[in-house]
Amino acid sequence: MNDKPTQLSEEEQKLFGDLMPEDYREIIDSGLNRRHFLKLVGLASAGLLAGHLIGAQRAFARGVALGEIEELPAFAIENGVNVSFKVNANPVHITVDSRMTLLDALRERLGLTGSKKGCDHGQCGACTVITGGNRVLSCLTLAATCEGKTIITVEGLAKDGQLNPVQQAFLDHDGFQCGFCTSGQICSAVALMKEAKEGQASYATANVRTTPAPVVLSRTEIAERMSGNICRCGAYSNIVDAIQAAQTGKSEEPNWQTL
Repeated sequence: MNDKPTQLSEEEQKLFGDLMPEDYREIIDSGLNRRHFLKLVGLASAGLLAGHLIGAQRAFARGVALGEIEELPAFAIENGVNVSFKVNANPVHITVDSRMTLLDALRERLGLTGSKKGCDHGQCGACTVITGGNRVLSCLTLAATCEGKTIITVEGLAKDGQLNPVQQAFLDHDGFQCGFCTSGQICSAVALMKEAKEGQASYATANVRTTPAPVVLSRTEIAERMSGNICRCGAYSNIVDAIQAAQTGKSEEPNWQTL
């Protein structure tokens, strides 16, 4: 480690001042440490860092304007299908191959790369997005089946410059390491909050015959309901902590128990 903090350019100082105001003075005086780096990774996965770097006015909720969608030549599309839907509250009209998945349409046609292609077989959950309030695996969903639907990706979770409570909880509890699965984990957790509010049952529900009522999520419930999202780094305990904190508003010290 260097004794002297790294000198930051004016642009870098402005970036840290905007994104991490609570850590700004420490970064200027002492330089970046691991905690700062992890925050940046989380902000990048939420789309905030990229938004500032390209000068976007609405951070981490990048709009998709029709003029930005590249039209492909006719010979590049087989079995073309015209599809209209909303992505992060923005209307989208594109022509896609009838076999194109929603994940590929989001990443390759709309430039929304927050949703990751992990296994491409529906087994890891890295591609999870929210459709109609429910989580879906975008690598197993055909774009052509999304006509008229509303889709939310990780880029659209923040509102008016404020992180979604789940995003903030993941930052507070270090619910990520490499960050590759984080966007899918967060989207799944956001939809999970809706499931719990509606009292939807899971395999861990003690009595499925009771009248549905809001569920206060236990660690066992969270582990079961999030089991379709794989974290190859093994940050599961922190992810559970983050989801519990997002639902209850209470931040508890980690107990380091293996789930």
